[in-house]
Amino acid sequence: MEAGSSFKNIHQELIEGCRSFRSDCQMEVYKIYYKSMYNTAFRMVHHSAEAEDCMQEAFLKAFTKIESYQNEVSFGAWLKRIVVNTCLDKLRQRKLELTPDDKLPDQMDDSAEIDCDENISVDCIKRCIEMLPETYRIIINLFLMEGYDHEEIAEILNISNAASRTQLHRAKQKLGVLIKEKQKNVI
Repeated sequence: MEAGSSFKNIHQELIEGCRSFRSDCQMEVYKIYYKSMYNTAFRMVHHSAEAEDCMQEAFLKAFTKIESYQNEVSFGAWLKRIVVNTCLDKLRQRKLELTPDDKLPDQMDDSAEIDCDENISVDCIKRCIEMLPETYRIIINLFLMEGYDHEEIAEILNISNAASRTQLHRAKQKLGVLIKEKQKNVI
């Protein structure tokens, strides 16, 4: 997208209604996005009630700061970023340290494969992701599930690009170990 151009939203009329503080438009936007935003929040905080709280707080932030939305990305992407940041704030309140080790290699291969049986179920992989330590689970979810690149993850988590790559690499390694353990238990 060229600099200065704006994104054309399919729900632009609703967004404009939200800018006018119309509760009917806010409710409609909520109905459209709540499920995907809840899923994002749940993947981040890993607790249903806390995910619900984060999602609700994010919607309130979005509606009160809707004037800052400049149509540079889709409304859903803008809202998802608010949800992610709200979840990270909640995790920081829990004193989660999101900064990785000080000594990091300059480059880390984030395309490392997770070695597992091709017959393993998606549900099993999801359960293994849920078993990861919180920092690894966050990196995996931001990269694989939410589709953020390392530059975006580094900005969101306030870490370096190399740290993002390193944490993803470690998370994938740990995930691979968990999947192999699950596979052994199944056989």
